[in-house]
Amino acid sequence: MDAPVVGIVVRTKDRPDFLRRALRSITGQTFAEWEAVVVNDGGAPGAVDELIAALPEEHRARVRAIHSEAPRGRWVSANAGVLATTAPLLVLHDDDDTWHPEFLERAVTYLDGHPDRGGVVSRIEIVWEEEQGGRLVPVRREVFQEHLPVPTLADTLLFNRYVPIGFVYRRSLHEELGLYDESLPVVGDWNFNLRVLARGPLEYLGDAPYAYWHQRTGADGAAGNSVISSRGDHEKYDALIRDQALREHVDEHGLGLVLYLTKFIDRRFVEVENGIRAEVAEARREIGRFNLVARGYEKVRRRLKG
Repeated sequence: MDAPVVGIVVRTKDRPDFLRRALRSITGQTFAEWEAVVVNDGGAPGAVDELIAALPEEHRARVRAIHSEAPRGRWVSANAGVLATTAPLLVLHDDDDTWHPEFLERAVTYLDGHPDRGGVVSRIEIVWEEEQGGRLVPVRREVFQEHLPVPTLADTLLFNRYVPIGFVYRRSLHEELGLYDESLPVVGDWNFNLRVLARGPLEYLGDAPYAYWHQRTGADGAAGNSVISSRGDHEKYDALIRDQALREHVDEHGLGLVLYLTKFIDRRFVEVENGIRAEVAEARREIGRFNLVARGYEKVRRRLKG
């Protein structure tokens, strides 16, 4: 087997149907120089091993599993997979997501041609799916953050603008920035993406999406999406990450600027709110005048009619 160029980390737990689809997505790539590590986070090992054993020999040799006896969390699992691979490029392939067959080929070609870039992001298509007759059926598709010309730090400060399935990056980023933060049950990818974008810019592969982020509204348990089923955790750890970053800024620069900006922004919000209230009040007055004219017109019409 040729030395792998891309290391693929698949995190899973007791979702054999999703994992089967993910392995089809990986083995269906036109780019063949990959290795995949399936990190089983406390799930039954038998089903994972059976799925890998059922792969064709040329693919089976490139896939191996790491089994954890107990759940350790998303980002502990991600780091375990990263450390178990040797390839210079990395990507996290969640077990319920998929790729276009040319995803890896296009990403590797881009990074070969742009040695200064730490990674590359594919446009991501959200695939909304529902269970129908025991099968997951796509019911709607939309491109995630289609309006953005490039993935930037400024935009990502607000919320995560790309998810792991669409991001191929150099292993050297972990050597420079560290691994994923294992203390975070969620938003570990956003936290890592912020550090990546703070060190330098990224680009999209192009306008067409080559990564598919599958989501299921209302699904919970094993079939749930963390971004939906763990919304409360996302809000909590989003706030904690921001608070930590603010403390680090204050430790270095003091409270002066942030105190000023807090009051400045609050005043702007008050001005906007007062402006909206004034416009609403004026609109109500205009409606009142219109109603007054309408009633006068109705009286005249009745007199003429009588």
